[in-house]
Parts: sequence; structure tokens; C-alpha cells
Amino acid sequence: MTENAQQQPTAPSTELPTQYAPAEVEGALYERWVDKGYFTADAKSDKPPYTIVIPPPNVTGSLHLGHAFQHTLMDALTRRKRMQGYEALWLPGMDHAGIATQNKVEQQLAEEGKSRHDLGREEFVERVWQWKEEYGGRILGQMRRLGDGVDWSRERFTMDEGLSKAVLTIFKRLYEDELIYRAERIINWCPRCLTAISDIEVEYQEDAGELVSIRYGEGEDSLVVATTRAETMLGDTAVAVHPDDERYQHLIGKQIKLPLTDRTIPVVADTHVDPAFGTGAVKVTPAHDPNDFEIGRRHDLPSLTIMDEHGVITVHGPFLGQDRFEARSAVVGALKEQGRIVAEKRPYMHSVGHCSRCKTTVEPRLSLQWWVKVAPLAKAAGDAVRDGRVKIHPEDMSKRYFDWVDNMHDWCISRQLWWGHRIPIWYGPDGEVVCVGPDDEPPTGEGWTQDSDVLDTWFSSGLWPFSTLGWPEQTEDLRKFYPTDVLLTGHDIIFFWVARMMMFGLYAMDGQAPFHTIALTGLVRDEFGKKMSKSNPNAVDPLVWMDAYGSDAVRFTLANGANPGADVPIGEDWVKASRNFTNKIWNATRFALMNGATVEGPLPDASEMSATDRWILSRLNTTVAQVDAYYDDYQFAKLADALYHFAWDEIFDWYVELSKTTFFAGGEQARVSGRVLGEVLDVTLRLLHPVIPFVTDALWTTLTGGESLVVGEWPADSGFRDKDAELEIALVQRVVTEVRRFRKDQGLKDGQKVPARLGLTGTALAPHEAAIRQLLRLQPEGESFAATATLPVAGATVALDLSGTIDVAAERKRLAKDLAAAEKEKAQANAKLGNEAFLAKAPDNVVDKIRGRLAKADEDIARIKAQLEGLPQA
Repeated sequence: MTENAQQQPTAPSTELPTQYAPAEVEGALYERWVDKGYFTADAKSDKPPYTIVIPPPNVTGSLHLGHAFQHTLMDALTRRKRMQGYEALWLPGMDHAGIATQNKVEQQLAEEGKSRHDLGREEFVERVWQWKEEYGGRILGQMRRLGDGVDWSRERFTMDEGLSKAVLTIFKRLYEDELIYRAERIINWCPRCLTAISDIEVEYQEDAGELVSIRYGEGEDSLVVATTRAETMLGDTAVAVHPDDERYQHLIGKQIKLPLTDRTIPVVADTHVDPAFGTGAVKVTPAHDPNDFEIGRRHDLPSLTIMDEHGVITVHGPFLGQDRFEARSAVVGALKEQGRIVAEKRPYMHSVGHCSRCKTTVEPRLSLQWWVKVAPLAKAAGDAVRDGRVKIHPEDMSKRYFDWVDNMHDWCISRQLWWGHRIPIWYGPDGEVVCVGPDDEPPTGEGWTQDSDVLDTWFSSGLWPFSTLGWPEQTEDLRKFYPTDVLLTGHDIIFFWVARMMMFGLYAMDGQAPFHTIALTGLVRDEFGKKMSKSNPNAVDPLVWMDAYGSDAVRFTLANGANPGADVPIGEDWVKASRNFTNKIWNATRFALMNGATVEGPLPDASEMSATDRWILSRLNTTVAQVDAYYDDYQFAKLADALYHFAWDEIFDWYVELSKTTFFAGGEQARVSGRVLGEVLDVTLRLLHPVIPFVTDALWTTLTGGESLVVGEWPADSGFRDKDAELEIALVQRVVTEVRRFRKDQGLKDGQKVPARLGLTGTALAPHEAAIRQLLRLQPEGESFAATATLPVAGATVALDLSGTIDVAAERKRLAKDLAAAEKEKAQANAKLGNEAFLAKAPDNVVDKIRGRLAKADEDIARIKAQLEGLPQA
């Protein structure tokens, strides 16, 4: 159990308000925790470290249910470890979110009739910093509302001085190791954000387009190609066919006329072409398609860029100055006039890439950019999981991780933005290229200029597990808290963030992976399993639910749905149910305090306890062991469910109710049970605290007089078990449950009292007669008692006088119907179990299930017959 004396500076108060009001408790309690420094980790401590770094939310962001979900789980892990005696650090911070933040400020400027170019780079960046100070970081205050136990003294920002130094340091190291290079390649270009974006920042969706088939060339020297992007034909520099395709052997190596232009282009043979797809001939536009770019490199084809950064056509002719979509229709129209369109399919549904931030259709574009050579870094990231240095949980998610790191393309890290970490490369007047580290002086003199691009946001956030701890300096924090223990994040950003951190951590930290465990969660969905989004009416602001039901209720609902790797459905009714749970804990603790529950003094010896006392302590220790096992396996839903049912069902619905007669009677046994109840509440509140910290801390400090559960001790399984007591109370529960069901079947009201004779003599139930009568509203039998119904249950009998309360004939008819159904179930089960052919083919689990049905049918038949025999003759 726990040692309460260490945390009882004052005598506990037995007074609690009659109702729990989260709004009156949560805010003030959180500020007290922060003011006391409970969340501040000490790098000089002798305690073992436990570290989680928060996935840094965007500075533009606000708390959504996905954040609330993951933060609840991270907070629960950290709070438990802190209670277990670890030096627990949960490090907070924010990401500068390059594109998103720049867009915010550009929108603000647009309202003033200005653009960033009107301000110039330096003034614009200063304007972004002003916006960040005024509007950014709203989510940090919302994290406090949720109860995040983060170390605010270590809050970081990806653009702060220390992290900026880390970015410059690793860039230079990678550059000098020839793992960063500059090259002209096809990239994903957003004509709205006016920047390159990575493959993983492209969202694909099915769009309705048009597939047109176009004849290139004349007569026998012609072929047909199909495309959904007719406008790009203006940049074609070849047509490709498979070298073994007999249909086009006569054309390979020849020049054919490109429609709408005065150019001819070659027909080339390339094994990339699938001869069975379409006509077996494909147009090749190296500057506007990644596959075509590779064909172009293999055949030394020119690359003609036909659009500017806004997606506007730049080639000469009637299409000059047209938007790409406008030009698409115009090109098709012009081809029709020439009789070049041989087939059209509209609408043609196909997958189209969109910018994940502004939803604009992405344009593949040939561009000179900076790249990370990922092959050696990705191999190291894969090896760290394969050799067991890093565990992925759940294990079946490892495949997704390997699919990504084993097939990763070089990473385009340059962005055509002004907000972000500017690429530390300087170009000289005579073609010099100099990489400038954080301790280097940039070159000066006429003609020297710095690269105008900034780094991809994921470049700096990929350093997060060690840059936030002071790297590249060898700080106390870095020595104490790196590597971190667990990365808990959604499976949807394995590619965005997890792989980046693995690559950079292993590279920068001498092969030490940034975390021991990657615990992947699912995504939060609505109660019907649909994805939540701002554009759908099902999106929920968790702050609204916190206002209505309290932060604990939201947290418990989210934890209760958190099965590893699986999506989490959530609805308001479930939050209401969790609110009811917090209210139940409050009311039950209040009742306990008013009836002698205490943590003062040692626990009585088991010989002094009733069976009910020994039963609840035995169940308590089993629950402690279960919860520990679930935490260690990241089974949040199971631990929340176990705690819910133990607290509500076993403590409040059974132990408290079974003990009421003892408490009301007073005396020594009441004192013993009061101490047992105090112990059970003390430990249960500790177990619940990491998930629902507010209500548990308020109750625990009242119960124990302790300082705070945040710095309380995590309970340990004492090893106490009493199987005899568990069996004895199970019999009591069976009697109460059976009689309650019988009462309900008779239509008796819950509070209606019924005279009864209990035949408990000689059974383990005898000591519990008073409690059984209390729970079942059973009066003493009295002189005029007449047993109209006798229920044999658990080796005892319960005779009830239901004179005037039931229709005996109707009850016999109902029981006869139930008996017939049970006998039919038994016959069907016997028939299957007696069928040798069935038994030979059926799986073991199916056979076991049928045997269980047979046993249940036998039990029902015996029970119903006994009830029929107990009824008076009609």
C-alpha cells in the first residue's frame, strides 16, 4: 500500500462542498501546481530521468481534440513517472510553422492593401515576430486548461536563439559530410504559397477532370497519347514508347510534329512505359512531371518550363499569360479545331495532389533547390528499430515505418519563404559557395549574397528531442534527459516528424536514438467514426466541452478510447458520462469522509477485518497490478476501463453499500472499516490522478491532508490477496443480483420494501444478512409472513412475501416461456456437440463457445424451475 504519514502535514478536513464544480477548482489548482514548481525538472537530481518532448504545436494553432487526446496520454505517463520517483520532464514548446505563419501575416497585410514585398524581407520578418508575440501561442494557455503538467521553465520555440544555433550547426555538418546538396529536380510547387513543399505535405484526393487523347504527328508517322493535363503538351520534348512494343518500332528514333507548335520532338524507347496501358505511348514533359523528368535524364532531353511560379503560361503563342486551368481548356479547344482530339472522357476521376495548408492544386515544377541525401540517414533510422534499440508500439505499426524509411527519396529542404531559418549558404561574385556555421563570420564584400530561401519547418522540428535540451552545447539537461523515453504521437506523422527525428538524432548524437519507444496513437473521430475537420459540422472545440463538463471529463473520455494505434471515436454523451464519473467520485468520497473514512494510523490486521474489508483490499491490489501492466504496455483504454469499474462498481456500488450497516452501527468494526475505506480511496485517487488530475487532487488533499497528488507516491501492489474473501463476497453479489433481477421482473420499484425470510444459516452468507437486507430492501418476516416466492441461490434461499404485489398466474406464464427458451437452447447445443462431423471441422474456440452455451442453459433451467417451485399455486 502507501505510506501516508510522509504527506500529512496537517490533519485532513472532512468537509467538501455538496457538489463538484470543476470551474471553481481547476484553474486555481493548476496555477498552484505551477507556482509550487511541481512540473519543473531538476537536471542535478539523483532520481532516474523520464523524458517526453511535446510534439510542438504550430504557433498559429489552437487546441483541438487531437491535441487534447495526445496531451492527455503524455500527461498521464509523465504524472505517473513523477509519482514513481522519477525526475520527470515533459518539455513544451511551439513550432514556427513557416508557411502557415507567413500566410497569416500576409493575409493581415492584404487587409491593409500591402504585400510582403512592400515591406521588404527584414521588415516583414519583424512583422511576423510582432504577430507571434501578439497572437501566437494561444494554444499554450489552452494546454493549461487541459492540465498539461509541462515544465514551463524550459519552454522552447523553433526560432529561438538556441534552436537556431542547432539548425545552423547540423546544416553545416551535413553539408560538410556531403549529405546536403543543391540540384535541379522536379518538386511539388504550390502556386498559392509560392514555395516548394515536400511529398508528405501533399494531400491527394479524387478530382473530376478530363482525359483527352491527342494525335501527334501525321499519317503513318503518328501516334496517340492520353493526358489529363493538356496544357503541359506545350512543354513536351519527346514521346516515349516501350522498346519491345511492335506497334511503334518504325517510329523509335524519328522526329514527329508537336501540335500547336513549330517544334518536332523525338520518339524514344524507355522501359518505364507500360505498353498495356492506354495506347502504350506517353508524352514526355521533363520540366513538369517527376516520371518524365527521369525519362528526360535517361535520354538527355531538354526541359522546357512553360509556367511561372503562379501557374501562368509563359510560352509564346495564344496561351501566353493564361492561368494553367484556363490554358487547359484553350489548348483542348485549339486541338479540336485541328482535328487532333481523337477521344474525350469527362468527368474523369483521378488522384490530384493538393497543398496540405491552402488546398491549392500542386504543380510539379523543375526547380533548383536544396536537398538532404537521405539514404545513409534513413538506413540508420531503420536499423535502430530492427535491432531493438527503438521499439514501435503497437508492433504492427513497424511495417508502415519501414515502408517509409526503406523507400525514402531525397528530401527537398528549401522553401521560397521569408519566415523561417534562412539557409546558411553564401554565394560569391566568382561562383564561390560558402556554408556559414553558427560560430562563423559570413563573407563580406561586393557581390556576396546569402541564399534567399529558408529551411523546411520539419528540418528544425526534426532536431527537437536534443536541440530543446541545449545541443550542440553539452548541457546538464542534455546529459540528464537525452535520449527521451517515449515519443507519443499520431501514426499519421510517422513520415513528417518521426522519421526526421530518428535520422537527425542518430546522426547528431553519435548513434543514440532520440527515444526508446515510439508509441503511436490513432486519430480522434466523431462518435460515428467519421473524421473530424473544420469544414465538417462534426468538428468540436474541446474547450467548449471543458467549460460544460470539466477538463477531467474530457481527459477521461479520451483516455478511455485510446487503444494503441486505433482511431478514437468521441461524442458529447460520452463526455457527459465521464462527468458523471467525476461526480460519483466526489459524492462517494464526501460520503466516506462523513462516515469515518480515514488514512490516520496503520491498517488494521487482517484478523480484525470483515470479509468485506479483506475483499476490497484484495481487489484493490489486483487493480494496482493491472493498471501498472496496462501503463507499461500503453493500454490507456484498458487502464481507464479497469479504474472506472473498480471505482464505480466495486468501491461505490458494492463496498460502500455493503459497509453502510457497519458504519451506521458504529463501534470497533466501523473504525476498522473506516480505515480500510480511507486506504482504498487514497490508493484509488492516486491511481486515477494521472488521467483525471483535478478532481483527484482536490479530494486526496481533503482526505489525507497531504500536499498534492502531483508529488504524491504512486501506489505499489502490497501482494495482499484473499481469495476466500473474494469468493465469499462473490456469493453475496450473486444473491443480491439474482434477487434484484427477480424484483425487477415482478415490476417492483427499487425502493419498495418486501418482507423476506433469508435461509442463510450454515453458509458463508450468514454474516452478511444485514447488508443483504439493506441492499435488497427486505423487511423482517413478521407474524403474518407468507412465502409466495422462494428463490434458491448460491446455496441459500430467499423467501419473499409478495402478497398483493404480483400476478402469480402471469408470473408462471412468463417463467414457463423462459424455461422453454432455455430448454430449446440446451437442445440445440447438445445437437451440435453430439455431431461428430461438426466437431471434426469446427475450430476449438467455436466448440468451447457452444459448451459455454450449454452450461448457461443448464444453469438457467435450474434457476427457472426453482423459481416456479417457489411460487404459490394459482
